Amino acid sequence: MPTVLVVDDQLLIRAEPVSLLNAAPGLSVVGEARDGEEAVRLAESTAPDVVLMDLRMPGTDGITATERILRRAGDTGDTPPKILVLTTFDLDAYVYNALRAGACGFLLKETPPERLVAAIHTVASGDMLFAPTVTRRLIEAYRPGPTPPETIAPDRHTVTVRERDVLRLVATGATNAEVALRLSISEATVKTHLNRAMAKLGLSSRAQVVVFAYETALVTPGGPTSLPSAPSDEGPPGRSSGGVPRAAPHSSPW
Repeated sequence: MPTVLVVDDQLLIRAEPVSLLNAAPGLSVVGEARDGEEAVRLAESTAPDVVLMDLRMPGTDGITATERILRRAGDTGDTPPKILVLTTFDLDAYVYNALRAGACGFLLKETPPERLVAAIHTVASGDMLFAPTVTRRLIEAYRPGPTPPETIAPDRHTVTVRERDVLRLVATGATNAEVALRLSISEATVKTHLNRAMAKLGLSSRAQVVVFAYETALVTPGGPTSLPSAPSDEGPPGRSSGGVPRAAPHSSPW
């Protein structure tokens, strides 16, 4: 049964999802936080599966709280909670920065109750909650500019060709099953490649994969997503499994 921590600085707004989720079959609210600082403390003490996070709060905001919650889980080796952002506007710099920080997805505060319940189950199972096209619009609107190569995770050069293929397809919205079919490998192998690549790059969610891929030009808006279908776990950068040069995105640090 997924457990949920609800974070919002306004009591009346916070009370509505708490009441709804406590009444929903298969969900349990383990805590309520009035600000980001309290959210960090409760996330550590209650170990929720999902944090329903407001972004604009006095003091420690939702973005900072998201970063601290995920960093603490990484430092302790605990399973990090899935952080689901609640926002008033979908095209919002706060949302973009929350996704960069590791949030798994976002919902508008006006979302119907049944969709909120379904969304929590979705992120608890490890899936993203938004279309990559939405993330692309956020990136195009709010990213500060091309990411300088020196600021990208230094371990990017240890990412294999096949791991990059998996990252690229995940960033376009493909499920593990779709990636497996596209690359003619098993779903278990997809998960292994994805988890290894995310660990090397310091990414904690599929949403971060999408943001990272667009910011580093691993994926480009409107660009091709075709990849070789033959398995190729290793190989020199820029080459397909058949030895034919693979076109690289313009200005990509990869």
